[in-house]
Amino acid sequence: MNEMVPVDQLWNSIRTEAESAVLRDPVFGAALSSAILDHLDFGGALSHQIGARLGKTPADRARFAQIARDAFATAPDLIDAASRDLQSIAVHDPATTALLPPLLNFKGFVALQGWRLSNWLWRQSRNDLALLLQSLSSDQLQVSIHPAASIGTSVFLDHATGIIIGAFAVISDEVTILQNVTIGRKHSEPDRAPKIGRGVLLSAGSTILGNVTVGDFAKIGAGAVVEHDVPPGCTAVGVPARLTNCPEASVPA
Repeated sequence: MNEMVPVDQLWNSIRTEAESAVLRDPVFGAALSSAILDHLDFGGALSHQIGARLGKTPADRARFAQIARDAFATAPDLIDAASRDLQSIAVHDPATTALLPPLLNFKGFVALQGWRLSNWLWRQSRNDLALLLQSLSSDQLQVSIHPAASIGTSVFLDHATGIIIGAFAVISDEVTILQNVTIGRKHSEPDRAPKIGRGVLLSAGSTILGNVTVGDFAKIGAGAVVEHDVPPGCTAVGVPARLTNCPEASVPA
């Protein structure tokens, strides 16, 4: 899949994959009815996934799924963003080229859509419910994203364990975030958070703190601690992070 397709076309592809999976493995296929085949559209299936992964009891799962359905009906842009996120996984993850596995099994995808729901609630001044969803995502999925953060589309939370994104952080489109990444504020700058540019790769265990900007298509190495700006296209490695592999225009005179 090289180009983003409309949501309706995406849903048709997902259903086709699900129907093929039922024929290949009837035991696994039984689970696909409630997850995929019982739903009329992508929003319905996604609402089910959010409820199933965040809710601890059947009543909670039904309640959170209904909250998601209501939000998606009011704000269809949430569905468009989820569609782009899902398609970007098929493009960027060499381990999968299909749509059904990440929708069903990649907790980073569900965590990101749970955040999109919590962010929408936050913007509707339903702060307590938004923070509850953040807490449940942290407990159930090991991904904690503050509802006041800002995240673009085509974002991929790969492996999605131990990810923390604080309030006011800004993450642009097409960013890939691996496990155990922290993006947050410093105690000395409580109102200033990192800004992550388009197409950035944040490798496993990296930490980005404070009023810093990571430029477009930069790479942050595994375990790096970034407390200063990273120019576009550069790679930052080490503790504290130092710059390497910068385009000539990014290297100071």
